[in-house]
Amino acid sequence: MEETVGREVLRPAPSRESSDAPSPQAKIGGGDLLDRVFGPEDITVLRHEVTQRLASGLLGDRLDGFVLAVNEVITNVVLHAGGSGRLRLTRTATAVWCTVTDRGPGIPEQFRRPPAVPGGFADGGRGIWLAYQLCDEVTMATGPIGTTLGLRIDLPRHATGADLLDGLAATG
Repeated sequence: MEETVGREVLRPAPSRESSDAPSPQAKIGGGDLLDRVFGPEDITVLRHEVTQRLASGLLGDRLDGFVLAVNEVITNVVLHAGGSGRLRLTRTATAVWCTVTDRGPGIPEQFRRPPAVPGGFADGGRGIWLAYQLCDEVTMATGPIGTTLGLRIDLPRHATGADLLDGLAATG
């Protein structure tokens, strides 16, 4: 419900989880799996929600690594980008994407390209490095009004009869 005060329109605060919750069909065939605003108190809960939405065997043995990459990115938002952000988890026919958006000051130049291995005693820099190691693609749009990081992990390909025959022909 909106209320007008002078020339300003007051709107109710958004809920923590989007009211456009994904349908069971979206979880199976693609689409939004999770769309959530988060803050410092939500990191653990959000990590568990991401795990739960992907725990059906969708990512196989890569699930834990992807969840770790997501955790590192949302922790960076809380520590370095104003403390809150938005996470969207979506599925396509071939991949799962996690998009994290914040309203922070932007990512410093030295962290914008695929980072080198952080030094053993380096202060920071491991979160984005881990994301690059654990994901199939990392995208970044950053500037003085915020950052959007995209993490993509490909779905495991299931072998078909044609794949098996092609493999035999290649090795035979």
